Amino acid sequence: MNNYRGTQLFSIALFSLLLLTACNKPPGNFEGIQQNILNAVNVADANVTKNVKMVLLENTAMNGFDINVTTRKGDVRVVGVVDTQNQIDTTIKLAQGADGAHTIHNELIIKN
Repeated sequence: MNNYRGTQLFSIALFSLLLLTACNKPPGNFEGIQQNILNAVNVADANVTKNVKMVLLENTAMNGFDINVTTRKGDVRVVGVVDTQNQIDTTIKLAQGADGAHTIHNELIIKN
């Protein structure tokens, strides 16, 4: 009976030690996981930007203007100078039709 009691206490002590050791384990590579997520978002944003630029270049009425396109989390920002309100409307409509674009932030201005 004494031998069984000793084995039981040893097992409990060993199990407790393992639990305490596991609780003190340093965190995993969460920075690497976060970086991979950021890279995935950036790749998708880069593709959206490319899609919007391609749509604008393919439109003969808009390809002569210097319109800067940036994307963050699917939100597209178009910045530049155009000649008419109709060109602003066309740019916004084209950008909205590009693959992956969620929201278009219009920062286009009309040249005086």
